[in-house]
Amino acid sequence: MSLQDDVMQAMKLAMKSKDQLALTALRAVKSAILLAQTEAGGSHDLTEEQEMKILQKLVKQRKDSAAIYQEQGREDLAGPELAEADIISQFLPEALSEEEIEKVIVMTIDEIGAEGMKDMGKVMGIVSKALAGQADGKTISTIVRAKLTQ
Repeated sequence: MSLQDDVMQAMKLAMKSKDQLALTALRAVKSAILLAQTEAGGSHDLTEEQEMKILQKLVKQRKDSAAIYQEQGREDLAGPELAEADIISQFLPEALSEEEIEKVIVMTIDEIGAEGMKDMGKVMGIVSKALAGQADGKTISTIVRAKLTQ
């Protein structure tokens, strides 16, 4: 079953249960998928990797918005953003812990013989591809930087 089918099923359940917050989040996912499918040069069918990138982007947008709202003391606006991020996150694969991410990074550094910050781009490219959908880029970047500067 494709992501689009999963989202449609979840939307039907949200409509039946009158869950407006879930419905708003799911409509945003559906909209992003449709935009990606219809953009110039885009293929009608999205790959699983493209779908994961869309979902990660939507989650990141909501978490960033919530952080801004919290800085401004607007918990009333931050709450729904975080709730929407949680709803969208349920379509992403299970996130890895920092220890698991670190293991993959250390293995990659050993495999390619990376030495110092000059090899950060190589390591980031390989690790980001390997952990697509399971870890966010910021976490990967932070751990790679720490390991390469040791």
